[in-house]
This record gives sequence, C-alpha cells and structure tokens, in this order.
Amino acid sequence: MTAAANALRGEAMLVVAGIPRLLRPSFTALVAAEDELGPLFALVEKAGEGQLRLADMVGLFWHCLADQQAVTRTQLGEAVTTQGLASCAKPLRILLGQILQGAG
Repeated sequence: MTAAANALRGEAMLVVAGIPRLLRPSFTALVAAEDELGPLFALVEKAGEGQLRLADMVGLFWHCLADQQAVTRTQLGEAVTTQGLASCAKPLRILLGQILQGAG
C-alpha cells in the first residue's frame, strides 16, 4: 500500500519503477539536499529562472524520497528522464513551495 501525499506538509508523489513514491520535504531531507546542492533559496531562484539542472531536481527528489531503500538513485533519475521534465514539474513545484512557504 502506498501512502498518500499530505499537501499540508508539502508532500508530493512521483512514480518510480512503476510505483507512486512519496516525496516528503522533512527538515532532515532538506538539510541533506542543501548539503549536496547548496543553499535552498538559490535552488528556488535557479528554478524560477529556468536554470535548474536535471541533477538538481533528481538530488532534491532523492533527499525527499520517503523510502530510499525501495529504489536506487539511478532508478529515480531514470524515472525523471522517462516521464520528462513537464511531468516532474508538479512535484517539483510542490517541494519548492514547501521550501519557500513552510507548513501552513
């Protein structure tokens, strides 16, 4: 059974290896993402300017992935490239919105 995303927590879903996976932007996940990708505000600015790299998106998704044991980072990257950037824009917007706005 797959958990549903809680919009109030800024969670999103992304299909990886044929299964919807929960992306949860917890404090721990965002700190790990920031350690790898740099300041989160800069990441949001890059996205707003259309300068976000594929590696940045996959990195953010990876750190927010609720169950990292279920898939590999390579599988996550393949899911993003298979689905395309347009399809992945919705979960990206949700996560970036949570970074900017925090919990409601």
